[in-house]
Amino acid sequence: MLAEFDRQLRESVPPDGPGARVERVGDVVRQTSTADGWNGVLWSRLDQHSADAAIAEQVRHFGALGHAFEWKLYAHDEPADLAKRLVAAGFTAEPAEALMVAEIGALPTDARLPDGVVLRPVRDAADVHLMAKVHEQAFGTDATRLGNRILEQLAAGTDAMAAFLVMAGDEPVCAARMEFYPGTDFAGLWGGGTVAAWRGRGIYRALIAHRARLAAERGYRYLQVDASDDSRPILARLGFTHLSTTTPYEYGS
Repeated sequence: MLAEFDRQLRESVPPDGPGARVERVGDVVRQTSTADGWNGVLWSRLDQHSADAAIAEQVRHFGALGHAFEWKLYAHDEPADLAKRLVAAGFTAEPAEALMVAEIGALPTDARLPDGVVLRPVRDAADVHLMAKVHEQAFGTDATRLGNRILEQLAAGTDAMAAFLVMAGDEPVCAARMEFYPGTDFAGLWGGGTVAAWRGRGIYRALIAHRARLAAERGYRYLQVDASDDSRPILARLGFTHLSTTTPYEYGS
């Protein structure tokens, strides 16, 4: 499963939105996008002799565009000291996450929400504003770039992304999105966050079930998540397997 993940979602993944392109340059696969889109390195096959030059090339490429970017490093990537080389080149490590994957056919797809809340799709700029509000409350980070990126995807009419809100009356209490990767067996779960007062009521699990059902309807085989420490035990109980660990190394952010 890990080999298929590397091949399909790292080495050969399609661009994730309008204005983005994925290209292989030597032994590195990178995505170049808009300033608000995701820019970074998806996959590499490096060794001790080629790593430093490849890192310097990516710094030059994104620097010429004025884009901050991310090197998405996995625990099984080579060389073994690639993380140290990235730090030496000026990258900053963000918190590590667990790469978790599950077969959709083995997951619950019945989205049972607690009384008093409803789940609905994100449809317009007002919904994106509510989604960003949840993200900032749940994670304590600025959601401006995320909101702009989702607005770009909605404006482009792409069906490769779907986003959702859980509402308690007029108040957003949870939000999440998913990415569909055409031509692969995988769909990705992203950004699932619940405001503190509504945690522990099954909303996060219900959103996973809802998105699993949508992915199954489109014929996908696997769901993939980069899980935080809070999400990992919930996902494990649902049947997700921990395949590796991924750490974002940021440059220029």
